[in-house]
Amino acid sequence: MDIFPGENGDYPIPKKVRVSVHLSRVDYKTPVQAIEAMTFSFGSFISLTGDEVFHSTRLSFAFVNLKPVVPGHVLVCPRRVVKRYAELSFKEITDLFKTVQEVGIVIEREFKATSLTFCIQDGPDSGQTVDHVHVHIIPRKKGDYENSDEVYTELAKHDKDGRPSRSLEEMAKEASWLSTFFRLEGR
Repeated sequence: MDIFPGENGDYPIPKKVRVSVHLSRVDYKTPVQAIEAMTFSFGSFISLTGDEVFHSTRLSFAFVNLKPVVPGHVLVCPRRVVKRYAELSFKEITDLFKTVQEVGIVIEREFKATSLTFCIQDGPDSGQTVDHVHVHIIPRKKGDYENSDEVYTELAKHDKDGRPSRSLEEMAKEASWLSTFFRLEGR
């Protein structure tokens, strides 16, 4: 799968990069440096380094997918590890969906999509495989699937079908590129 939107497998350099990073105790020069210094929990047993994370707010973070169903398929989740959507506070829900909206705008534009699929699998019987609320953002294009709803079938099997995982290097490259479109709001 060609995950890179630019020519020759490179990510294009954005024309405008917004950089404004001010965290308590430490000031970083770029969002990438600040995110790389952090560790994020995804579920009970998965620790993400800043290499996979490209956007972070006080209550949520966005990261690239180990096994995307299409190029640009990313995840957004709350910082607090909670299994079910109903367990989120009002502030967490508000921040989560504000972050989903911001990330979705960038993903649609940069992956030259015409639409987006947002999906939450809430509980094991819905297909949720990691016990941490998360929103899938999947860029869509006309004809990407014969039947548009096939994306849900792909999503249900994407981490179980034996397809190879992306390398950490490939994921870090994508996350670094995506981070240039966001300001880091704080830890």
